[in-house]
Amino acid sequence: MRAYARFATLLLATAALGTATIAADKPADKPAAADASPLPFPADASIRQVTHVAGKAINYAVTVGSLPVRDADGKKTAEVVFTAYTIDGPRNPDRPVTFAFNGGPGAASVYLNLGAIGPKRIQFGAQGDSPSDPARLHDNPGTWLDFTDLVFIDPVGTGFSRSLLKRDETDKAFFMIDKDINYLSRIVYDWLAKNGRMASPKYIVGESYGGYRAPAIAHALQTDMGVGVSGVVMVSPALDGRTAADPDVSPMSWVATLPSMAAAYYERQGKPLTPAQMAEVETYARTDFVTDLLRGREDPAAVDRIVQKVSGYTGLDPAFVRRAGGRIDSRAFLRELYRDQGRLGSWYDPNVTAYDPYPWSPNQRAGDPILDGIYAPTTSAMVDFVTNQVGWKVDAHYEALNGEVNERWEKGWFTRIESASELRAALAIDPKLKVMIVHGYNDLSCPYFQSRMVVAQMPDMGKPGRIQLRTYPGGHMFYSRGDSQAAFRRDVMALYGVS
Repeated sequence: MRAYARFATLLLATAALGTATIAADKPADKPAAADASPLPFPADASIRQVTHVAGKAINYAVTVGSLPVRDADGKKTAEVVFTAYTIDGPRNPDRPVTFAFNGGPGAASVYLNLGAIGPKRIQFGAQGDSPSDPARLHDNPGTWLDFTDLVFIDPVGTGFSRSLLKRDETDKAFFMIDKDINYLSRIVYDWLAKNGRMASPKYIVGESYGGYRAPAIAHALQTDMGVGVSGVVMVSPALDGRTAADPDVSPMSWVATLPSMAAAYYERQGKPLTPAQMAEVETYARTDFVTDLLRGREDPAAVDRIVQKVSGYTGLDPAFVRRAGGRIDSRAFLRELYRDQGRLGSWYDPNVTAYDPYPWSPNQRAGDPILDGIYAPTTSAMVDFVTNQVGWKVDAHYEALNGEVNERWEKGWFTRIESASELRAALAIDPKLKVMIVHGYNDLSCPYFQSRMVVAQMPDMGKPGRIQLRTYPGGHMFYSRGDSQAAFRRDVMALYGVS
């Protein structure tokens, strides 16, 4: 059932967008071994490597190690593993350091590390990628290492990071929304203090649930840890789950996903995904679509208008759209899209597909094409990198996507998480703080239009453009496409002030 557990880990819970989740089997409680204790982690290990980006050779040190988490009495309660990349040469006090977090809850930082911004990468997440492709790392043309040092952090229960507490104590100490932010903020502080980088410019980047974490951690660092943050980058973020708390009453979840469904359809038609191409459906989503949805079935003319428009924007059969009342559940959308081809589309990019092993089943019974496809290459590549190349030898399983962590997370988190409030507060505290939110157009798990709606409601604080929203062709992991990753790198360099 591990594939189902990974499917349930979904980098944002399906219910956050008012859609139906494929439930994972709840793992049985594991008996606590009173006298058992894990073998100690090895000392931090470092090697030197080189990568090439923008025609330059970048020499750097990579360090894998751990930092302790302690409770109020000083007792060590967990060990958090990090992978840090620091450039060689004399210390430049103006060189930034960036801390990276993935999501889940239950995902390790490997996806940002070996997919998006680290100095080495493995290809995953695009159509045609296979779990059995060789797990070999190559230079990453989209790395940020030439303009910032990078520290990738694996929360407790992900990667090799581990709790030292019993199961119920672990849940209360680490698998809670606020507790997660608290201890991860302290880990950032501790790494800075240990490595003498308190005076460096500091940035936070988070993907998906990590995109929720990023502004919350930045605000906690400002107000609880006494650490200023220069910038926050949110990659395909889960910024505010409350917008879809009750899709039977509120139309916002349907509004949020419609532009991404349209983007996937445009791409299948060969149309380029640009702001100009998306402008019409975005305008419709925030105006006439909302109005007609609120009119409901009591107004047959409104239903007719919705069916015509939604069918045209998505390419779906008008009869299917009418049965759904124009409210297209993202899972139903994926099921309908390729049913006659015996294939499944991914929630993270509907145009990435895989064979459906149960094509006649009324409900999807297989895992997600992207989520299941990325598990093997990222796990194999990271384990080989950490244990074989860097030489940090540990006797444990690497948890790239830990479905059990997701299952044990604080009840009801998917419609309660929101860090738009922390983002507002952080921007108000520091007029120099810069923020960038980035999305793939095709992403149904964390649709870009949800972030656009959230940002549109924020007040002006200082110069225009302090909050930038950028969109690229592709899905949740748009950086799996070379052109989109290159555009992302250019936009981030501008944010960091690099020419």
